[in-house]
Amino acid sequence: MISTEVYMDILALKRQGHSLRWIARKLGIHRKTVKKHLESPSFPAYTRRSTKPSILEPYHQIIRDFLDEDDYRATWIFDRIKRMGYTGCYDTLKVFVRSIKAQKCRIAYTRFETEPGLQAQVDWGDFKIVDSSGVTTTVFAFVMVLGFSRALYVEFVERCTMETFMDCHLGAFRFLGGVPAEILYDNMKQVVTGRKDGQPVFNGEFLHFSKHYGFTPRLCPPYSPWVKGKVERPMDYLRESFWRGYAYRSLSQANEDVATWIAETAHPRIHGTHHQQVQVRWEQEVPHLGAIPPSDYDTALKFFRKVYKDCLLSFAGNRYHAAPHVVGKRILLKVKNGILRLFHDAELLAVYAIPETKGQTIGIPSRLSRTPQQTPRYGKDKGKATRGLVTGTLYPEVSHRPLAEYDRYALGGAPWNS
Repeated sequence: MISTEVYMDILALKRQGHSLRWIARKLGIHRKTVKKHLESPSFPAYTRRSTKPSILEPYHQIIRDFLDEDDYRATWIFDRIKRMGYTGCYDTLKVFVRSIKAQKCRIAYTRFETEPGLQAQVDWGDFKIVDSSGVTTTVFAFVMVLGFSRALYVEFVERCTMETFMDCHLGAFRFLGGVPAEILYDNMKQVVTGRKDGQPVFNGEFLHFSKHYGFTPRLCPPYSPWVKGKVERPMDYLRESFWRGYAYRSLSQANEDVATWIAETAHPRIHGTHHQQVQVRWEQEVPHLGAIPPSDYDTALKFFRKVYKDCLLSFAGNRYHAAPHVVGKRILLKVKNGILRLFHDAELLAVYAIPETKGQTIGIPSRLSRTPQQTPRYGKDKGKATRGLVTGTLYPEVSHRPLAEYDRYALGGAPWNS
């Protein structure tokens, strides 16, 4: 089973017009694997088999302690742990010792330049604001930088939420004139939710977003900011050239001012690395960017919740009312800009403003506005013995006859069933 990164590479290379055979040769996989995943509508999923613990595992900490003392050779360590009861082979130990020593080695990173349209880098920056009363607040800057030209897009936001993160990407794609083939991130929570067996676990919503726009998300190693220096240095440039001494008034005004700064200062400058005007290099890079899809991705956060018998569902510490005909069903919740929308298939059930406090019940209709339910109290064959209590038929109207007429029936003067 291929990884998520390889799957995104397959989509990107196919979108660039390469054949299945060329993609398979480029990525080192079989062309049938390429075809299978291109035809699949979902991301690859697999379950890792449980592996038998290594015979060396009880000695891992002892080996680390040896290597912390000195740069011992694997043969020296092998002799010591054999005396402690290790019965495995030398090659198993040698591989483990080599991995520990590799972690202790200093890794050197070389500077590289990317091809036009190949890569962009993204990062968040926090900027402090002190008002006239001395209260400090924080706004955040989303920054995307194209690797070839160093053209950049900046947007100030109040919160680093997932929907804001995706909306900022949309704004960047429109401003920069297209979508790069790949985007490099650090291990921010909007992209990576964690790690499993040493491998990153990507945010599912963001994977669908990247698939819609046709770019491959890349991750730099943890605690390695120099790997994405193309965006780290512009962040410092933004702080020093634009933010230092800036009189902040409002978020919208800050975004207008930073757009003016980009057009008049950042893009006309001669960049210190490629020694060309950023604007000129950007114009050369735009034709190599991918096209923006005709339909925007729905950047609202999506959740599923069950509607209980009381027509209520729970979300984020509050309860919300839904229509009676969806009781017992799982419905879709879309959250964006503090608004909660409830959907059952394509039907919009309700729209609510999410309160700031918890423990509230929202949207229950008043008793006067409720529509009475036309539900019969009794079924066709139920409650026959007591139905008269409701219908008033326990005392039916009967005809009155003189007693002489009943005597005639008793003496046989008339049939009983006449």
